[in-house]
Order: sequence, then C-alpha cells, then structure tokens
Amino acid sequence: MWHYFRSLLLMGLFFNFNQGCSAQDEHDKTDRKPAAAGRFYPADANELRTTLAGLFSDAKPRTAKNVVGIVCPHAGYVFSGIVAASAYNQLDPEKQFENVFVVASSHQVSFPGASVYNQGDYITPLGKVKVNIDLAGKLISGNKVFTFKPEADRTEHSIEVQIPFLQYHLKKDFKLVPIVIGAQSAETCKDIARALQPYFNDRNLFVFSTDFSHYPSYSDAQSADKATCDAIMSGSAEGLVKFLDEYRDKNVPDLATNLCGWTSILVMLNLIEHQPGINISPVQYMNSGDSKYGDKNQVVGYWSLALSSLKSAATGASGFNFSTEEKTMMLKIARRTIEKYVRERRIPDEDPSTFSENLKIHAGAFVTLKEGSALRGCIGRFTADIPLYKVICQMAVASSTEDSRFNPVSASEIDQLVIEISVLSPMKKISSPDEIILGKHGIYIKKGYASGTFLPQVATETGWSVEDFLGHCARDKAGIGWNGWKDAELFTYEACVFSEDELNVRKD
Repeated sequence: MWHYFRSLLLMGLFFNFNQGCSAQDEHDKTDRKPAAAGRFYPADANELRTTLAGLFSDAKPRTAKNVVGIVCPHAGYVFSGIVAASAYNQLDPEKQFENVFVVASSHQVSFPGASVYNQGDYITPLGKVKVNIDLAGKLISGNKVFTFKPEADRTEHSIEVQIPFLQYHLKKDFKLVPIVIGAQSAETCKDIARALQPYFNDRNLFVFSTDFSHYPSYSDAQSADKATCDAIMSGSAEGLVKFLDEYRDKNVPDLATNLCGWTSILVMLNLIEHQPGINISPVQYMNSGDSKYGDKNQVVGYWSLALSSLKSAATGASGFNFSTEEKTMMLKIARRTIEKYVRERRIPDEDPSTFSENLKIHAGAFVTLKEGSALRGCIGRFTADIPLYKVICQMAVASSTEDSRFNPVSASEIDQLVIEISVLSPMKKISSPDEIILGKHGIYIKKGYASGTFLPQVATETGWSVEDFLGHCARDKAGIGWNGWKDAELFTYEACVFSEDELNVRKD
C-alpha cells in the first residue's frame, strides 16, 4: 500500500476518485479548503513549519536578482521540497508583491481555457491567503480564455502545495491569483499569456508549477530533464513544443512525459517572448531517486528555475538606476514640497549639494497622488531640460493644486496622501501599436495641437488591451475620439515607478 501511495505522491498525481459527487454551486462564495494536506505535506501547522524550516535550510542560497517569476515542482515535500525551497529562496522575503499568480496545469480534469479561482480565499494549515477576487473576476469577465470551474480547484494539488512556501518565506502580505489550465493547446497558452501580459512586471510574482520527467530510470531522467531545461532556457515557446515532440519520438523506456506542466511553461515562455529582458537561470535539479523515500528504477524529475529582469528593479526598465535611498529622497522632496506649498504657499529650499548625481540628471517625471486607491492628482512633464529634483518639486505643486479634475489638496488631506513618482525615459516614436508592450510602455498620442498620455502602470491597473489603452488615451486624454489614435502620431516611453507604500517611506 505504501508503494502505491508513494508513487502517487512523488509523481504529483493524486487523482480525484469521487468525481461522481455533485458539483459545487459556482455562485456559492466559499474559501478553498486544503485537499493535499496530510498527503503532499504535513497537515499539522507546527509540523509543517518545522518541515519548511528544514527544507529552506537545505536549499540553495539566493543567487538570482530582480526575480519576477520562478518555476517550481509540485510533488510531495519529501521528494521535491528542497528543490521547491531553492526556487523560493531566490525571492527577496522582504519584497512587497501586490499579487502572486500561481499558474498550474490540471491533473484532474480537462476543459477549454483556464480556470481562475474567484470564490473565496485559499486555506492551508498555516492560515488563510487572500485571493484577489476582484482581479480574478476581471480576468474572467474580460477574457474568453478564462472561466471558473469548481472541479478544477477542488482537489488540485499543483497550486495548493506552493502556498505554504509563500506563507513561510514572504514576510509581507500579498494577494493570490490561482490559475489552473485545463486546455492542451499551444494556441490557448498564447491567449492566456496575452491576457496576463499586463501583470507580468516587478510588482507581481509569477509561480509556474510543474514537475519534469515522469517514470524513466534515474539516469534517463537526468538526461531528459537536462535536455528539457535547456529547451526552456532557449526562451522559445515554439521551440519547446518542437523539442517535446522530437523527444517523444526517442521512445525512452517508461518515459511518459518530459514536462507534466508543459502548458504552464508555454504560458511562461509566451510571456517572456513579448517582454524582452527576462533571463531564465537554473537553480537546482533533483529527482525522486535522490530522496530516501524514492528508488532509482522509476523516478520523477524536478527543476527549479528563476526568471530575472535584466533591467534593474530600481530602474523600472527605463534605463535609470536609482538606489532605494535615492528613490526615498525623491519621495521626501515631493512630500516636503506639498506640505510647504499647501500650508504656506512656499516651495522649500533644497540644497543640491546634498543630493547624488542621479537626482541632478535632466529627466521628465510625473507625480501621482492617491487617497487610498483613489486618484487625487497626477501631473508631469516630458521635457528634460532641468534637474530631476526640480521637476519633482514643480510636479508635486502641480499635482496637489493644479490638476483640473480635482479641487486643490487641503492641509487636512496631506497625511492621507500616498505619493508615487514616475521618472520618464525619452520618448520614442512608433509606427505600429504592435510595438507597445503593456505594463512596460507608457503612450503619448499627438494630433495637431491635441495630445494625451497614459503612464505604463495604467495598463497594469486597468487590465486594458492595447486597443483599449490607445482608445481611452485618445478619447479621454487627448480628446480626439476613440479611434483618433489611428491617424495620430504615437510615441512610447518607459518609467521608473516607485511609491511611499512600496518603499515604506514614513509620511512625517
């Protein structure tokens, strides 16, 4: 009996034998209860913490920087836990991720597209993790490729086993976006990636859940898994599909698959292909034969990989390289200016000799003010003809007192404001909307004397398509109608974006 249980556990396959049970009402909002606890990982909270502590102590240390995604196994912790901990060890535990997208391939049921859990929160023995139900709902309502299938999540382990690692390692709260892919189609994976592209940035983390080879001998697994890893690191979705087809023709004894979560990895590669500057690096390899509970006759392979932005997280892919101290200083300049100007109608004197050279470069910038999640003011300038710290002073005054959409900020509101700064790269004229990368590029539309702009983060916050991005900018900002962009001049730019909330800057 243990041999049977062990084989299911190490291969990450624990099928639902009760699929004849009545389906859950899709409109019944309910938290997702643990289904793999006690089978894939300990069900007792204290035992689980002890297990995770041991896995992380044996894991590979952090070597990757600016990590925006990881590839992580999903088998029982006694088999793949060290490799999984090595993947999570690449993350800065103090970083504030807005959302963690866990993308997994279904082991239970097949269905078109992908299911996004939007019925409640996820629960493990370590407690509850909030699901971003609003974002999940937006994905479902805005993209035909997404739906919610109760049976997709009910007993699926490939997402659940990732959650305790996140709870244990990340020190700041995040919201979960659980996605189970039910389709077996490369084209569907492209559609999923296209819908997720606006969220693939350094504010969010993507976890791609997959094991590698299933059932070959120990040595055959090592060869197959090395070849599969190399195919993934090439960065080509089409190349990976071709590789998997060709390797299947090798007829390796007992090899059922090279990559059980191949659809999840195809989504990842499609994301990367549309966002240059992402590097894939191997972290650790093991297979179940390396565990004291495994044997070497039939094994399952496990890789952990890290996806790193080659552009520093401090730059926001804009070409700037600001340190945390420099960003903190810019935010403090903006806050001092707002407080002084709103209360006394004076701009404080700043001593440039105390600033680094980066704060004296000539660059455009926007200053955005929010109260909670609501916009309270946003004004900026593209012209790069004065030092950056002066631009921030000027735009802090403008955003708090001159944004025509709002009344001027009052003294009583200042403490409730959250300040965000976007330092802009030079604009680049483009000839086609296909050149726009959502979440990376801001847009500037010019037609005669009319013009309008959206910062890069607008696409991420709204979930708009490229056409929506252009249409709203043309109509709502430039005033030239929804389709006005089609015969206007189009420009893109990039931005280094940072806020008081992100850096935990004190508002005093």
